[in-house]
Amino acid sequence: MKLLALETANEQCSISLVDETQELFFQLDTRAKAQTQTILPMIEQGLQQTGLEVAGLDAIAFSRGPGSFSGVRINAAVTQALAWSQDLPVIPVSSLQALAQAAYRLEGLEQVTAVLDARMNEVYIASFVLDEHGIMQCIDEEKLMGYEQATAYAKHCLIGSGAKLLQADAEHQTITATAQDIASIARVYAAQKQWVDAEHALPVYLRDDAWKKIADQGKAK
Repeated sequence: MKLLALETANEQCSISLVDETQELFFQLDTRAKAQTQTILPMIEQGLQQTGLEVAGLDAIAFSRGPGSFSGVRINAAVTQALAWSQDLPVIPVSSLQALAQAAYRLEGLEQVTAVLDARMNEVYIASFVLDEHGIMQCIDEEKLMGYEQATAYAKHCLIGSGAKLLQADAEHQTITATAQDIASIARVYAAQKQWVDAEHALPVYLRDDAWKKIADQGKAK
């Protein structure tokens, strides 16, 4: 089994290539909002260094959001293009779940509430608990909430960029997910054939007005 995992939803960019047991390639670009310039060259480099081709992959996994609107859109678009070109299945992974997986990978945390800054005095939030496969699983519903609501909704240790907005001294506010976390989750799902066709590689924004037509922008007061 060979998987390509992409992560651009958190305004950074990373890719990971894995098989059943190990990571074959990983690259991270920490520059903010550079995904459009870096994602395709990074994929090409990873394939070259591992001797793989897109046609030889079993699936493509990607962070489907919620997160940066442009980052989530880029991730979904690149995944769809690659998957359609070779008729590959895709594995959409929640960016909140990936953040929770990063907390387990980096800090060994097994129960967390993942919180991402959604701007406009709101956060994306959901709680996760480690399962028997070493994967952080959601125990409630992903929500877009104001700070007060989110504070009441939180169940465990706060992690992620939105943690400091709910708790100023949050210890794990700097934890960030990468494609490594997408790959860890996707490897388990791929073994169970939990994937979808490329047409379902769709972004999840949670905010209904995440996109406005140009003609409508600036009208809201």
